[in-house]
Amino acid sequence: MRRLRQRAGRAWSRVALACVLCLPALPVPAQSVLPQAQAESHPILTLDQERLFADSLWGRRAMAAIEADSAALSAENRRIEAELTAEERKLTEERAGMDSAAFRAAADAFDARVTEIRRIQDEKARELGRRPESERQRFFAAALPALSAALRAQGALVILDSRAIFLAADSIDVTDEMIAAVDEAIGAGSAPEAEGAAPGTGPAAPAPD
Repeated sequence: MRRLRQRAGRAWSRVALACVLCLPALPVPAQSVLPQAQAESHPILTLDQERLFADSLWGRRAMAAIEADSAALSAENRRIEAELTAEERKLTEERAGMDSAAFRAAADAFDARVTEIRRIQDEKARELGRRPESERQRFFAAALPALSAALRAQGALVILDSRAIFLAADSIDVTDEMIAAVDEAIGAGSAPEAEGAAPGTGPAAPAPD
């Protein structure tokens, strides 16, 4: 009886194995390919907004101009300071030969001129300090159509600033692609007329007498 059961068991195993080998290949469930399809579509993209501006043709042109104008303003301030220092020294030396009323009038005129020069130079510095943000606003306003077109071309729904995201995959960062798209669309732009002049060529500070 035991031998009969063993023979029957081996016969059933052969039949079961044959049935498995004869089964047709089953289709892969759709759920197994869904994550890959989602990864390729990238409905959410990220970019470094600061690098988008800084590394673009527009950003490099704007920041180079601001840096040059800042250096020119510093040189202008040093020149004016040297001239005013020399004038003040001369006025001090001439004080002995002047009556008090004449000296007071000359000193008041000098102080008024210094105050006006300082006001003009401070306004130049404030205008220079506003230019980086002004250039960024002009850049993004000009770049928005190109960014929107690139967004649609990639089939994405939204682009987020990567600096505001705690963690994201590198594969969804499109900063380099957006820089290339914006450079092709708007190039380096141009300086606004009001900001195009270097500090030394704008409203001049009153020259010391």
